[in-house]
Amino acid sequence: MVTTEQKSKARVFLSLHTNGELLVLPNIWNPIGARVLEAKGYPAVATASAAIAESLGYADGENIKLETMLDILFRISRSVSVPVTADIEAGYSDSLDSLKETISQVIQTGVVGINIEDSLVEGGSLRSAAEQCERIAAIREAASAQGLHLVINARVDGFLSDSFKSEKEKIEGTVTRARLYAEAGADCIYPIGPGDHKTLDMLRKRISTPLNVLASSKALGLTELHQLGINRVSFGPYIFRSCLSKFTDIADELKKFGEYDCFAERTLSRTDVGKFLVAGKE
Repeated sequence: MVTTEQKSKARVFLSLHTNGELLVLPNIWNPIGARVLEAKGYPAVATASAAIAESLGYADGENIKLETMLDILFRISRSVSVPVTADIEAGYSDSLDSLKETISQVIQTGVVGINIEDSLVEGGSLRSAAEQCERIAAIREAASAQGLHLVINARVDGFLSDSFKSEKEKIEGTVTRARLYAEAGADCIYPIGPGDHKTLDMLRKRISTPLNVLASSKALGLTELHQLGINRVSFGPYIFRSCLSKFTDIADELKKFGEYDCFAERTLSRTDVGKFLVAGKE
């Protein structure tokens, strides 16, 4: 059952896309990550499907069970008081009826927003725009039936796909899909891939819907993105992989009987960690 609190969180989360500020979402994959962000003053938290899957030892691409994903989303949602938005990949569903059921289950975890992508195969072909619009409309219908304005962040994967051969085709395809997805019910458009000023400036000028950009080592900095009028920034699995890099470095150092400084420097104390833990038992 959707609570009044969840509905309120959805309204707050939607407003964060249009308040003139840049919504920075360092994607997390577990409850303690969500609690850290909440404690640091972030107004919302977002999951990354790749980070969750990889933290469990699987590749991204709906390779972990939906039940597993739902359990993690439930744990994250109940661990913080701020809005939570979830990356649900392509929706774990082939049919519209199955997609609606998935959305119903996602909503029951307590999240108030989702990412939904239009790729059929990563780096390959995309769903037709018409089919993806049907899926976005079905998501909106399923959420509305529960009395919730689920914030839909519609990913447009044209820049990652081999469906478009030139940069011009990728831009035109993205702009067209952005318009259609917004008409179908999307609140935000996520043209994943480009991070350069020229491309983002062009997309910003031609897409009226709030825009989500993926931050990467090659993307514009946060200040520049804000000045460009971008509304939301995601980090995908990059933060998780940065943490994993630290762990692999420690493993390498200890394997060769190295120094303990590899883990002792810049570590948190038990008291420090305790600030992000819930009291009591599960």
